[in-house]
Amino acid sequence: MTKRFPSLPALAGALSLLAVAAGLAVTQSAAEEARLVPPPAVDESAGAATETAVLAGGCFWGVQGVFQHVKGVTSAVSGYAGGDAQTAQYETVSGGGTGHAESVKITYDPRQISYGRILQIYFSVAHDPTQLNRQGPDSGTQYRSAIFPADAEQARLAKAYVEQLDRAGVFDAEIVTRIEPGHAFYPAEGYHQDYLTLHPTSPYIVINDLPKVEALQRLFPELYRADPVLVSAQTN
Repeated sequence: MTKRFPSLPALAGALSLLAVAAGLAVTQSAAEEARLVPPPAVDESAGAATETAVLAGGCFWGVQGVFQHVKGVTSAVSGYAGGDAQTAQYETVSGGGTGHAESVKITYDPRQISYGRILQIYFSVAHDPTQLNRQGPDSGTQYRSAIFPADAEQARLAKAYVEQLDRAGVFDAEIVTRIEPGHAFYPAEGYHQDYLTLHPTSPYIVINDLPKVEALQRLFPELYRADPVLVSAQTN
């Protein structure tokens, strides 16, 4: 199933939410989903100068947009993980039968931000980890909540963190985030990259994604940066 956009009768109401872009309002649903969850009790120790994390949490436009505004992140690329290279195209993935999830590959400096802090932002503002195979208006396994660990250590840390949050009862329902090791990441088509920054007045972005960036700034002010790190800036 592809992304659902507001119908024409609903468009006027959606456009009224453009105030979000100016920081004047937040949609009720997004405001309810964002919450500051506790940091992980166990985290990685800084090693290499560069690490990567691959996360899925609904439409990749919003997840990418959030992490492009995080200090210590040097790149955030929208793409696909969980399936084969042959099916890593948007129209195919949108059918829901490829095993892929819309994902974001986050490259970061572990001396500035840890894997655990990346996961804390992921669970706090990037998506709702209690929604099974859907986020907001989008449904299907391609919109599932999933972590694709780069190695056994990331898998261990992710599993321990999910168990920690569930034990603490942070969310009103059980976390359904899947931890799926052993999958390659495939970058998405160019028109999906930097989508939030390039289309800030799109009703879909206004309603579903700009509130996530606002929540990042509000809940993680020490990690927020105003100027996003864009894919286009790195390829020019």
